[in-house]
Amino acid sequence: QVQLVESGGGLVQAGGSLRLSCAASLFAFSNYAMGWFRQAPGKEREFVAVVDRAYSTRYADSVKGRFTISRDNAKNTVNLQVNSLKPEDTAVYYCAAAPSTSTIREHFPYWGQGTQVTVSS
Repeated sequence: QVQLVESGGGLVQAGGSLRLSCAASLFAFSNYAMGWFRQAPGKEREFVAVVDRAYSTRYADSVKGRFTISRDNAKNTVNLQVNSLKPEDTAVYYCAAAPSTSTIREHFPYWGQGTQVTVSS
């Protein structure tokens, strides 16, 4: 059974930082692309970042230079370091796994429950 469990969300002031983590119970974790998406109230779930099995990364334009995705295959975890946070970054952040790298949420069959990030101005 696949399980993805996010942690690390919280309330932070604008300009602050958080480190989001995702622990994966996933057979052959290293073979999967791992992504982060987010969903703000009243909006569609959107792509944030992805790291593939070769450690190549892609980012949404809105987070480039501020967010960093990384993975630790020995621990079956994927992290998202979020810096220079803005109020518009407020959302539920979801971890997801896909058999190949993508920025499209429909390509990710496995999802966590999400962790709330709230940025105050």
